[in-house]
Amino acid sequence: MAKGAGYTLAFAVAAMIGGLVLGFPTAILRLAPWAPLRWPAALYVSVFRGTPLLVQLFVIYYGLPGIGIEFTPVTAGILALSLNAGAYLSESLRGAILGIAKGQWNAGFSLGLTYPQTLGLVILPQALRTAVPAMSNTLISLIKDTALVSVITVTELMLVTKELISVTFRPLPLYVAAAVVYWLLSLFFEAVQRRAERHFNRAHK
Repeated sequence: MAKGAGYTLAFAVAAMIGGLVLGFPTAILRLAPWAPLRWPAALYVSVFRGTPLLVQLFVIYYGLPGIGIEFTPVTAGILALSLNAGAYLSESLRGAILGIAKGQWNAGFSLGLTYPQTLGLVILPQALRTAVPAMSNTLISLIKDTALVSVITVTELMLVTKELISVTFRPLPLYVAAAVVYWLLSLFFEAVQRRAERHFNRAHK
């Protein structure tokens, strides 16, 4: 189970990075003043927020090979989790950006900054402070969502637990042990979240 927990942690961290890489540009595109940039980003968010993660895993791992696109179980799992998390992260960041007063935009423009410069230098630093809690919750939930990738034969904590149960016939203690491991991993990332919140709030104390 320790080995399975290690795989789960590595899997979750990889998906977290992928989710952040996808979520940030998606949020920016959804707020772009040009409709052709907003529409693809809005479609991506709608699809991945509106369908179950389990279905997304099946489509990527079992469905795409039908059109010649194949992934290993690990790659398919990380891709599905990253795409799913990216959609939710983008909405958290977009909401935080929209919560910034319009006067901040006007202040940036009055200084001669362009739209990208105002966004990057004035708006995003303020938005991140309010977005961190919601974004962190999404990333922490990835720890639990990794359990779903066991259905595509990825050797993470839940699949290892099921294999142990098939040998020992002791489901209760093993499932409880797996739950405790997921809980401990979540506590670790909650501590990281609190540290990030303190970092972004330093200038406001």
